[in-house]
Amino acid sequence: MTAIDVDTDRPAVSFDRHPDSYRHWRLRVEQPVAWLELDVDPEGGLVPGYELKLNSYDLGVDIELYDATQRLRFEHPEVRTVVITSGKDGVFCAGANIRMLAASSHEWKVNFCKFTNETRNAMEDASRHCGQTYLAAVNGSCAGGGYELALACEHIVLVDDNSSTVALPEVPLLGVLPGTGGLTRVVDKRGVRKDRADVFATRSDGLKGAVAASWGLVDELASRRDFAETVRRRALLLAERGDRPGEPSGIELTPLERVETAAGLEYRNLGVRYDRAAGTVEITVRGPRDDAPAGTEEVHRRGAAFWPLAVARELDDAILRLRTNEPELGTWVLRTEGDLDRVVAHESVLLEHAETDWLCREIVHYYKRVLKRLDVTSRSLFALIEPGSCFAGMLLELALACDRQYMLDGPPIEDEDSDERATIRLTEANFGTFPMGNELSRLRSRFYGEADHLDRLLPESGRDLSPAAAVELGLVTDAPDDIDWEDEIRLVIEGRRSLSPDALTGMEANHRFVGPETIETKIFGRLSAWQNWIFNRPNASGPDGALRRYGTGRQAVFDRKRV
Repeated sequence: MTAIDVDTDRPAVSFDRHPDSYRHWRLRVEQPVAWLELDVDPEGGLVPGYELKLNSYDLGVDIELYDATQRLRFEHPEVRTVVITSGKDGVFCAGANIRMLAASSHEWKVNFCKFTNETRNAMEDASRHCGQTYLAAVNGSCAGGGYELALACEHIVLVDDNSSTVALPEVPLLGVLPGTGGLTRVVDKRGVRKDRADVFATRSDGLKGAVAASWGLVDELASRRDFAETVRRRALLLAERGDRPGEPSGIELTPLERVETAAGLEYRNLGVRYDRAAGTVEITVRGPRDDAPAGTEEVHRRGAAFWPLAVARELDDAILRLRTNEPELGTWVLRTEGDLDRVVAHESVLLEHAETDWLCREIVHYYKRVLKRLDVTSRSLFALIEPGSCFAGMLLELALACDRQYMLDGPPIEDEDSDERATIRLTEANFGTFPMGNELSRLRSRFYGEADHLDRLLPESGRDLSPAAAVELGLVTDAPDDIDWEDEIRLVIEGRRSLSPDALTGMEANHRFVGPETIETKIFGRLSAWQNWIFNRPNASGPDGALRRYGTGRQAVFDRKRV
């Protein structure tokens, strides 16, 4: 079976979906419960060459699931429990389609697993923070990624029919590991004893009924006759814990306005420009054009057009499209443009009401998830802070998520007579509102082990910081003057491209996540480790790789695809 050629054998992947056109999922809402029923179309693969048997899935199935989870959060605030179940008799989900994986290129497999993990994490985020709890109604055999889907739910009900099982059979059958957090969630989330977890993960046939329940692999059993009623009763009990509104009052996630060309992507609040010769992407986030709303009534009226939500959706879409469709553009340069005061004003409305208004709360957690998606993206990230930038508060988080930050100390390059200068502004949002996967703020991660430095930064919140102040406070990597700016940035970009993409992927992942391990950091760290095996990749150990050519006087020849 040949690998999927990401350049020629498939069209660019779109992440646009709507429940009216789902091919693999059925969504229905019966307040306060929503039902997500998986009924995969075997002929509905995202690319040709495999059949999605037994409710196995590919990226297309997962894109629909992600769309459904987003719409449930924003369009259905009346929903407090989401039940995930199967529309096929005797099978819940067989996991990721094996023929699809066998035919996929390396970067496709890794990005597929990464996106799937992020969607599972978003389900857990809804259960933990937003009063929308996920329940798995496992009404048949449940294996591999299918069980990992159930593990992402807060409660698992398994049909007790003497045939249905839960299993993670990847080790004995495929010689790989569960790629979407299975092993980690079994021991860290469900607390399964490690020797039992070892037995479970090496049994191809899995476990069923009483043993699965007694080991903690599922929470509840129900006979086939009583299964539907047991699930419904449990869903209503879980709904009583939620604090979401009792009446439908959601906002519509309207289709994104996006123009795609060979040169890049253009959104209302975001511009993406490709430089294929340099291997870079320039992402420019535009600040709000309008004044901030006066309160939550106006936030709800603006709906999907409210700037913090709109820019989160556009940035989310751009990250996903770039990761999937442009693997060779390995360096992302992030810029902003706009008015700092307007950014802070919109942010202030959001944070002021996040504890009392469901929509403001959802937007905060969504932007948090988008930043987390950026954190785990295997691209080199550089922020350029120039006159006219609006890196304040929630947008400053974008710069702090980058591997380096460069701030122009001087007038705009194109107008040396201008009095305009670059500034950045810290706000309360930078001190914990949008935590990383390690549950630390990006500032705390940046200055890990230097609590006194954070104490020094806090009084600086709310005032504009010059390049000199930003350097002194450690908030930027360097601040070249206008004479050296263009050459400095060019050398940084060129230097990055000369390095092995595989080594950079491992290095960046290590540097970005300091401090305590969490389920999220374990999942993504281990995914990177078992998927990439840096020292066994051709870029390191192949005949033209860096290790083989070290000391020979010849440069390494690198495969430029990033994974």
